[in-house]
Amino acid sequence: MSGKQNKPGENVPEQGSFAFGDPAPPESAIPVLSGPEPSNPKMSNPEPVSEAPPAPKRRSSKRSAAIVGISVMGSRLMGVVREQVFAFMFGTTMFADAFIAAFRIPNLLRDLFAEGALSTAFTTTFTKTWEKEGEASAWHLARLVLSSLTFILGVICIAGVIFAPQVVHVISGGFEDVPGKFELTVRMTRLLFPFILFVSLAAAVMGMLNARHVFGIPASASTVFNIVSVVSGAALACLFEPQQHWLHPHFGERAVFGWCFGVLLGGLAQLAIQLPSLWQAGFNFAGKLNFRDSGLRTVLILMVPSAIAGSAVQVNVMVNGQFASHIPGAMSWLYYAFRLVQLPIGIFGVAIATVTLPAVARQHALDDLKAFGKTVEDALRFGFYLTLPASVGLAAVARPVIQLIYEHGSFNAASTSQTALALQAYTIGLAGYSGIKILVPCFYAMQPPRFESRAESGFWSSFFHFVMNVVLFTPARVSLIGIVLNLVLCFVLYYYLGWGHVGLALATGFVAVFNFLQLVHAIHKKIDLGAPAEWLSFFVRVTISTMACGCVVLVGNHFLLAHRTTHSLLGAAILFLNIGAAGGVYFGLTVLLSVPESLELVSFIKRKLGRANSRN
Repeated sequence: MSGKQNKPGENVPEQGSFAFGDPAPPESAIPVLSGPEPSNPKMSNPEPVSEAPPAPKRRSSKRSAAIVGISVMGSRLMGVVREQVFAFMFGTTMFADAFIAAFRIPNLLRDLFAEGALSTAFTTTFTKTWEKEGEASAWHLARLVLSSLTFILGVICIAGVIFAPQVVHVISGGFEDVPGKFELTVRMTRLLFPFILFVSLAAAVMGMLNARHVFGIPASASTVFNIVSVVSGAALACLFEPQQHWLHPHFGERAVFGWCFGVLLGGLAQLAIQLPSLWQAGFNFAGKLNFRDSGLRTVLILMVPSAIAGSAVQVNVMVNGQFASHIPGAMSWLYYAFRLVQLPIGIFGVAIATVTLPAVARQHALDDLKAFGKTVEDALRFGFYLTLPASVGLAAVARPVIQLIYEHGSFNAASTSQTALALQAYTIGLAGYSGIKILVPCFYAMQPPRFESRAESGFWSSFFHFVMNVVLFTPARVSLIGIVLNLVLCFVLYYYLGWGHVGLALATGFVAVFNFLQLVHAIHKKIDLGAPAEWLSFFVRVTISTMACGCVVLVGNHFLLAHRTTHSLLGAAILFLNIGAAGGVYFGLTVLLSVPESLELVSFIKRKLGRANSRN
């Protein structure tokens, strides 16, 4: 991908080259990292260990991957529908701000512990226990984890209900300036706190089922959450606060509490739909608590890196929320905008990182740093190749896209304008976000922090030493520096320059770029990422193509959508055609400028067409 001609015999890893249509190496070629340390606390999702014969396992993996992929796509689509319904009902009103702030508090705990750290840590430990100690020991560990989770999170929920005013003050203190807004958020926070219990238990159950090669139901659980929360939330909102004019709805306090109950029912459904499969797999629940159990401690150790890595992100979210709470509607504007900017991050950054991790783990295990560097270089280039035009394009079509998705019901034109400004500011950091998703797994593939038990000092002393090593490890250290920078930028852009919620979105984007540059600088000390001249040539060609892509979108918006909204079928069609034309211009120019990524895609298409013609 770098445009260099490979010398004869040069060892270039096929997995990291991102060449279209290249076969992946056999699973046996990728080593399994032993020991309790995680290979990637944020991005990895360890596959269950199995003693099945190789051929059936490969067929099962492909089938399971397809099931999970379809389920995830369905969940994302239903997530967009859920946000559309919420925007229709509450727009960017005080009630929307209050719900987003109240839901953010248990959501932060969910993102920090449940769906990432807990699921990965438990799946790994449960699988190893099943394979090494047998079925009875594995189910014993499962009962311990579920009992401990229920106890610990029950205590957290009770504490959250009691100290909700203090928690809301820390997260959204600016709500106190609006009469009734702070009190409303406190009441909703108390109502929504049990959500963390439901989704954490659901994450643990998902880990058990995945370890037993059951993927369809767990992967569909989040889709069930979206469906149940939307249907029940909207139904309860209408029941609590009936509407006389559906084209001009006025949902208020009673309706937003109905939506909260719907979210709780959705979280409960996410857990409940997995229980029959769990019982069928052989699980029987019995309350057991033993915090000295070695398996439970292993789960805790594996959760630490992911929790620390995630904590930096959540601290930045809380800081930005505290600033945004002083502007009526800003919490909602930033929320809707960031949800949109997460789509290309999830599609491009996470996908590339998922492909990169097995390759770099294998190459580092073989001590092939040259191939390791080539893989990382290609992954970064491919990320920039996709995210740079996505950033410019998303910024250019921000207003019509938000108008198409959200501007209905209570979400008015003023909300569209403010959300579009936030989205345009967020896109500055899109390439940086993608780069971070790619680089962080590489650090953990190279030298993950290790837990070393010290008999003379005891478990908890060894555990504290391990936590400090994780904190000082490069990705976590970079994130902590980013927290300080984010706080400084928020003060400067929000208070000193007076840029309001746009300044907060800019701060988030700048921090993403700065953190990415820190990671590049750190990893470049260990591996070769390619010649500067080649990177400069790549950026010049891609930048020219990206600017042309952006100009096409802007011209199309000006002449075709200037006096037309995307509410109409014609306006929506023009928007999609405009985006398609801009993408075609970008791809065509990159081919003319000999960008290797585009040339490989052209070669791949020609090979496929040639095979199809030969069959006919």
